[in-house]
Amino acid sequence: MSAQIIDGVALSARLRAELKQRAVTLSARGRQPGLGVILVGDNPASRVYVRNKLKACADAGIHAELVEFPATIAESAVLASIRALNADPSIHGILVQLPLPSQVAETKVLETIAVEKDVDGFHVQNIGSLVVGKPAFAPCTPAGCMAMLDHIGVAIEGQEAVVIGRSNIVGKPMAQLLLQQNATVTICHSKTRELQSLVRQADIIVAAIGKANFVQGDWVKQGAYEVDVNGSREPASVSLRPLFDPDGKKIKV
Repeated sequence: MSAQIIDGVALSARLRAELKQRAVTLSARGRQPGLGVILVGDNPASRVYVRNKLKACADAGIHAELVEFPATIAESAVLASIRALNADPSIHGILVQLPLPSQVAETKVLETIAVEKDVDGFHVQNIGSLVVGKPAFAPCTPAGCMAMLDHIGVAIEGQEAVVIGRSNIVGKPMAQLLLQQNATVTICHSKTRELQSLVRQADIIVAAIGKANFVQGDWVKQGAYEVDVNGSREPASVSLRPLFDPDGKKIKV
């Protein structure tokens, strides 16, 4: 049976509607949510991502401020901008669009963001909290993958999960979120031996290497689910596939 594709469009619409209502409620109490976004340089993909984020904020009634710098900006200027946003009471979340130019140290930038405003979940303290199971901001892509699995009722506890990719942005936090739901998790990467064999044992597969359709259909056992986190510039870059739906019914989301 061919794979049935489940995209996140309907789920996204529902979550955005809920978020808008929460923002309206907070604004009525004199506390409009605010997001600060820092963009360095002219990376085309980064501009697409930032434009989509700003539009989503506007649609949800969230105040958003964009701070733009040329690619030649000094690291000190970027850090100063982050500190200003940290101190701004109208800004409740901060994100710095990655990647950054070589003269701006990514680690230093991410650790300058106030932990309580680190909505991307990249600060080392938030990453540590995620690892030990404490409440923390989780990176958005892994959190979105978990939301999609939950949306279609995938039982994660006790399942064998394989995460392909070990980036700090997707792979590693994805593995931690699956562990928190009591899955048995294997992290695979470019040096993993017998990758196809490991994938064939999995009930849940997350491919997070920035390359769409990396996992082939004959790698996947009947009834398994694959979350394909590709490198597309399009907003809906994450899809969920139940490979060989056990009931033979097309699942629509």
